[in-house]
Amino acid sequence: MSREAAAAAGTFDCRQAFADELCALARQDARVVAVCNDSVGSSNLGAFRKEFPERLINVGIAEQNMVGVAAGLANGGLRPFVCAAGPFLSGRALEQVKADIAYSDFPVVLCAMSPGMAYGELGPTHHSIEDLAWMRAIDNLAVLVPADPDETRAAMRWALAASQPVYMRVGRFKVPAVNPAGCGFEAGKSSVLRPGRDVTIVAIGTMVSRALEAARTLAERGVDARVINAASVKPLDEALLLAAARETRGVVTVEEATVQGGLGSAVAELLAQQQPVRMRILGVTGFAPTANAADLLEHFGLTADGIARGALELAGA
Repeated sequence: MSREAAAAAGTFDCRQAFADELCALARQDARVVAVCNDSVGSSNLGAFRKEFPERLINVGIAEQNMVGVAAGLANGGLRPFVCAAGPFLSGRALEQVKADIAYSDFPVVLCAMSPGMAYGELGPTHHSIEDLAWMRAIDNLAVLVPADPDETRAAMRWALAASQPVYMRVGRFKVPAVNPAGCGFEAGKSSVLRPGRDVTIVAIGTMVSRALEAARTLAERGVDARVINAASVKPLDEALLLAAARETRGVVTVEEATVQGGLGSAVAELLAQQQPVRMRILGVTGFAPTANAADLLEHFGLTADGIARGALELAGA
């Protein structure tokens, strides 16, 4: 779908918002640079390269080196945005992310492009479904998953101002706007997009719009669902989640990632220790095969209907 067609359909590409915002930040701050792994096209860095040719560092297909170079640039006073496909940024360069960026406390924004199962037909090597679990386990690394273009822009602005290590997913799926116009972003804060008293659905990224659609379906069944956009996976908005656990009959989490170690695990760890409640953790269960991206989401029940089914089971409706 072209950019114009997507906009006409009411859906938007977060990667384009990312590209536009990166150029805007670079105009305002001469320290902003982009580092990529021969991914100028897939990371939508064409406009950045044209406007700031001397501030784009393309290391080639060498992800470990890419992260190490970004650490050196940050150590020299620059503010690197590292752009690479999610599976290669997180999987190939994990040690460098840990030691060179997080443990060294360098202000680098690691931008995982086309995460989850967005690459579909390219198969399991290109699925980025373990990244949330891996990155959550690293100390001193914020983990962000914006849900729409405006939130992507806001998260980028926050990350630059925060001057700390950040891992951020930048979705490939076209998504509708789900946040209020002009929404801000702050790590450790989530937002209630729909109030509800019966069950809470906590979603991130591409799943947020599907969670809202599920809530509308649930309303037709007499179930009042609260929907939380937990774009800050680490740190979590603990107060908001604990309140949801107290005020509703259960919590459903949904993510385009494995059910081990990601958003669902983070929420379960919190609630099990402070506010035990019934839960359903929806995500990728087991091996993710080669298939069209939309078919993969259907296969794992990561659809509005799948989310609604999980909530109905939890609510006992």
